[in-house]
Amino acid sequence: MLIAEKLEKTYRRHAVQVRVLNGLDLEVKTGEFLSIVGASGSGKSTLLHLLGTLDAPDGGRVLLDGKRIDNLPARARDELRNRTFGYIFQFYHLLPEFNALDNVLMPAYIHHSTLNWWRSRGQWRRRAEDLLTKVGLSHRLKHRPRELSGGEMQRVAIARALLMNPRVLLADEPTGNLDAESGGDIVRLLRDINREEGVTIVMVTHNTDIVSATDRVVRMVGGVVTADTPAPRLIPMATIVASPPSSPSPRMLAGGGLRILNESRPTGSD
Repeated sequence: MLIAEKLEKTYRRHAVQVRVLNGLDLEVKTGEFLSIVGASGSGKSTLLHLLGTLDAPDGGRVLLDGKRIDNLPARARDELRNRTFGYIFQFYHLLPEFNALDNVLMPAYIHHSTLNWWRSRGQWRRRAEDLLTKVGLSHRLKHRPRELSGGEMQRVAIARALLMNPRVLLADEPTGNLDAESGGDIVRLLRDINREEGVTIVMVTHNTDIVSATDRVVRMVGGVVTADTPAPRLIPMATIVASPPSSPSPRMLAGGGLRILNESRPTGSD
């Protein structure tokens, strides 16, 4: 379904160059829940961003259903990010001036012209309300992010990622900013979405304790895949713990197809 071939990526700032991906190969299969693990700096998050066309590789290519997508025109990549991929980030990236319902509706706002939005807004509002109910937040529709807990904000972010019926969810450290209980709830929710709706999920994590909820585990070291195995035997979800918090990413969401804005930096990404 989603294939990375010989991916290379180097970050540059002035005379400093940090090579993050070194000819990486990976295949994501339709309907699976794949976890990517590795130490900080191993290239996990960079790989996720390249798979979802949030960034472009320096070498290699990314294919979806056999068609190359990393070199598509900007407008086509915007459409992919809006309709085919859903994104979940460690730090939620909710817009603070909007309530939970409006945050979930944001991909639909972006997708439609003003006229089409007003014609279809009732349909999209009902879907957003259904998704917030599914993630356990039917009582928080009108709450703004500052009025929500970390776990609740991540649930809003998951609902937003699902709004456009994506084929693939890309989750970058979805438990990394949460306590153990909330993190376990989020992993269980992702597993249920994968099992019940057939959505393919690729999850990056530092935390090897949560990968038992997934189907397959890929380990990265030094910008390449060093191991690719079935996930360990499933353990009770109550024992799943959350990843420890890490420093905020210098990337942030923007409109017009959910782009990531990359700041130049002298160090590599996870």
